[in-house]
Amino acid sequence: MKRSSNDRVAIAIFVVPAFLLFTVFMTLPIVGTLYYSAFSWNGIGKMVFIGVKNYVQLAVKNYDQFYLTMKNSLIFAGMSVFIQLPLALILALLIATGVKGENFFRTVYFLPVVISSVIIGVLFLKIYNPDYGLLNTLFDMLGLHSLKRAWLGDTRTALIAAFAPLVWQYIGYHMLLMYSAIKQIPQELIEAAKIDGARELQTAWKIKIPLIVPILEVCVVFAVIGSLKVFDLVYVLTSNGQPFGVTRVPTGLMYMQLFQHDMYGMGATTALFIVAECFAFTLVIQRVFRGWRALV
Repeated sequence: MKRSSNDRVAIAIFVVPAFLLFTVFMTLPIVGTLYYSAFSWNGIGKMVFIGVKNYVQLAVKNYDQFYLTMKNSLIFAGMSVFIQLPLALILALLIATGVKGENFFRTVYFLPVVISSVIIGVLFLKIYNPDYGLLNTLFDMLGLHSLKRAWLGDTRTALIAAFAPLVWQYIGYHMLLMYSAIKQIPQELIEAAKIDGARELQTAWKIKIPLIVPILEVCVVFAVIGSLKVFDLVYVLTSNGQPFGVTRVPTGLMYMQLFQHDMYGMGATTALFIVAECFAFTLVIQRVFRGWRALV
């Protein structure tokens, strides 16, 4: 059936504004960043064209810094996928069973998402404080004095300590997405499985999880991209990478290049790397889930 001219006009009315917004706020900034990455510029003075030297300097001359931040972002992404999302899925499955106080639990777990990351960072600074923090105080009460430490000042624990608030803040976000998907599953399928003798765990594994694979894919993409571009929470907790830069992430490196060293060309190069990293991981995740859906 051929579309009428009225249909084309209606489609254009809805598509063109979104296309313009995407171009202005997404495409043009990326193109501009690509342009600036080819220059040596302090943000004020003369721009000097240097081609790909910023890329070489980032990957070769700044080898230690660059690959440390990349490793940290990958650790954050891995923890998000293998710790944060499984916990969110468990909570979603439990709450969706119709437990008493379902609405209360759903709201409470989602509440941290709407709290500013800066506020959460300040809150966890108090929890991690080596002198009066809640965590060390709890170990004191339990007699576990050997476990007390400066959590954000110890190179062995700083990265994990910086990640914990991220899990706590966004676990409710992914839980709500999964919960909504589970609630959309026809109740007849669940009841038929129970009549056939399936237990709650079997129902979750054989019916609920396979039917919410599309939303699981969305959650994995959001969790990975969110971990790769995390900045504010890590900045507040670790003053952008302390101790000794072991907790610095790519966005923190970009901030340091732009606003502390006035290296706008180098900062643009790092920004492009973050964009490319997010895009590449999105493609990989889509490929993995495409194979999973073929098997399910």
